[in-house]
Amino acid sequence: MFDFNTLKNTFQDSIFTWDYFTDFKKVKLNVEKVKVELNILNSLIGVDNIEEEFIKLINEYPKTRQALPLLIAVRKDKLSDTSVITNMDTLVAENKKYIFYDEINENIEKELLTFFRESGLKDIFQNRFIKNLVDYCFGVEVGFDTNARKNRTGTIMENIVSNYLSNFCQENADFTYIEQATKKRIKENFNYTIEIDKNSRRFDFALFNKTTKKLFLIEVNFYSGGGSKLKATAGEYQTLYDLLKNQNIDFIWITDGKGWLTALNPLEETFNHNDYVVNLHMLKNGILKEICI
Repeated sequence: MFDFNTLKNTFQDSIFTWDYFTDFKKVKLNVEKVKVELNILNSLIGVDNIEEEFIKLINEYPKTRQALPLLIAVRKDKLSDTSVITNMDTLVAENKKYIFYDEINENIEKELLTFFRESGLKDIFQNRFIKNLVDYCFGVEVGFDTNARKNRTGTIMENIVSNYLSNFCQENADFTYIEQATKKRIKENFNYTIEIDKNSRRFDFALFNKTTKKLFLIEVNFYSGGGSKLKATAGEYQTLYDLLKNQNIDFIWITDGKGWLTALNPLEETFNHNDYVVNLHMLKNGILKEICI
């Protein structure tokens, strides 16, 4: 079963489920956090003397300012890292986060009006391009959520492997496992001390035989596309394998995805160096039993 041709010829095209594309639960939660402020700002849509009404509303409801960055698709926590050019001649860039949070004064009113005009929001409000800010921000949040898909791929892969590990432990009573296994958690759960290469090291899974006291540490990932990260990961896991092997700990790397077809050389090097480099096809066909029992 440990055949590199088997590995490279059985990579999955995809592990996506329908909920991979948009996490609507998170979208709804994020919109709910600013729903009151958005409904207050709705009162500005299509009004006359909109700049005057905008400042009047901001003074009456200062907290509504905190919803304004979302209207231009900027996260509040990103404002600290964002500077805006305020003078095209000198190309001076300044951080303007304070205008959304500091106590309102005449200077902040002017800054907010500049933001309102130059961001394009004044035109959007004045000409009724938006009918309802809550619905609009729901769409903005959906757009934000597409940026989280890369992280969700890892989560889906972990969920798939966790399901196999759970079934394996149910069928083999000597075994138990934990997720997100740090040095501390491994000690707490299995009374097993390991040496690691960095304090932040967190293994996706730790599988433990309670009878033989054998420990298996598992990392999982999925690459649908190529890139330099694949080669770097393959190299890192060779070093990690050596570190664990010297402690009589078995390291299992479960990886998949057609992205590996762009980086077969480093993968094969790691396959030949490490004891266990497997994919989901091999997992489905009982590789855990072959490795662990």
